[in-house]
Amino acid sequence: MTEVAKTETSTPFSFTPYEEKPGEEYMNEAQLEHFEKILKNWKADLMQEVDRTVHHMQDDAANFPDPNDRATQESEFSLELRTRDRERKLIKKIDEALKEIESGDYGYCESCGVEIGIRRLEARPTATLCIDCKTLDELREKQMG
Repeated sequence: MTEVAKTETSTPFSFTPYEEKPGEEYMNEAQLEHFEKILKNWKADLMQEVDRTVHHMQDDAANFPDPNDRATQESEFSLELRTRDRERKLIKKIDEALKEIESGDYGYCESCGVEIGIRRLEARPTATLCIDCKTLDELREKQMG
């Protein structure tokens, strides 16, 4: 069964959910390989989008004599560039997660040190906080304004 997850930039990616075995150690080699594959595929998809945007902007760039056409094109390009900027930040998070896999820190909350959990990491492979710490973080954010 293939599950589709939504990324932070709403780009769908597919993977087969990890089947945990009874008594299996958390973040063992098989799990780390599973998440490394997810992260690398996600990064490759994002990099393809970056390339597509560059080619699109080079190919479609025109100096329209009509101000409305020019404004429409500039607005379209601006929207695409904002999306690519969010994806650039996401690629940085993916790279950080891949480094955590290499160092053996992946899958553990950076705040309290508990296991983040397989399903949460499949939903958000770049997660660095367990659900409890993330909830507290969001509550603090709301209170601060």
